[in-house]
Amino acid sequence: MGQPNPVAVLDKAVAILHAVRDEPATLAELVERTGLPRATTHRLAVALEGHRLVRRTPDGSWAPGPALAELGRAGADLTEQLADAATRHLVALRDASGESAQFYVRDGSTRVCVAAAERLSGLRDTVPVGARLPMTAGSAAHALLAFAPADEVTPLLPAASFTARTLLDVRRRGWAHSIAEREPGVASLSAPVRDGSGAVLGAVSVSGPVERLGRRPSPEVVGAVLDTAVAISRAVR
Repeated sequence: MGQPNPVAVLDKAVAILHAVRDEPATLAELVERTGLPRATTHRLAVALEGHRLVRRTPDGSWAPGPALAELGRAGADLTEQLADAATRHLVALRDASGESAQFYVRDGSTRVCVAAAERLSGLRDTVPVGARLPMTAGSAAHALLAFAPADEVTPLLPAASFTARTLLDVRRRGWAHSIAEREPGVASLSAPVRDGSGAVLGAVSVSGPVERLGRRPSPEVVGAVLDTAVAISRAVR
């Protein structure tokens, strides 16, 4: 008999977590919501309970466990650290590039602007903090997706303004550039921000009118964006 596929087991466990996300579920309801066999459902639910990812309610139903809240707080804390670090460095990037600067983190199929430094005068590309933009357009989306697993990228490509080759180029050179993907007349340049293991935490970006930022970004602006990405990465390690 072959060994269980660990990825398939993980997928089933995640299905159980989703099944109890909105309201508790009895074992029968878990089976109905997930479509998994009863024995498999019970075995995985018990295992998740052992890791405190689910818990039993007084009536015996399954509900989200305390470890999920702890992980959620940890994620929120990291985003706050990234936003604080980015805010300090985006001002210097704005001044060096002459363009508006932003920092984005990925949230599923969207990217969220968690820090920004706007150009002080003249024509600018304004992205307010808290804005949600699609992962299907713009250089920050390129930078966030270029190093993501293929199963996260492939479903987005049919609706994207870029191709798999675009992301391959970003992986090769370490930065991304787009023209009029998100908004007509706007160009942007982005680079991924990584943690100590190389995982992508977010993307730092500058954006502005194409006629000013250029169809081929200058080495000085590319260098400033890359230097800022490194500085933010170091600040949160």
